[in-house]
Amino acid sequence: MSLVKRIKYLCDSKKVTFAEVERKINISNGQIRRWDDVSPKSETLKKVADYFNVSTDYLLGRTDNTEIETIAAHHDGEDWTEEELNEIEQFKEFVRMKRQQKD
Repeated sequence: MSLVKRIKYLCDSKKVTFAEVERKINISNGQIRRWDDVSPKSETLKKVADYFNVSTDYLLGRTDNTEIETIAAHHDGEDWTEEELNEIEQFKEFVRMKRQQKD
């Protein structure tokens, strides 16, 4: 699905028009439709993503997941290795499974 089609889908689900979104995020009228031919600036794309509370990856078709996932960890300035980040992800999944088993 193209960028414009994804935005159209989000507009339909929120019952707003392109023009309403453009006014709300302060971009010129008709700009979204032009994105079929010209790529938007990254800052503008971020505004659209924020408006709909989706990721820019969703808008660009890199994922079909509309949920934004944020992992926050307090680490007192430590750097995490890739392996440690993978372990954190595995632990998150473990906690989710335990929560589902309780329900």
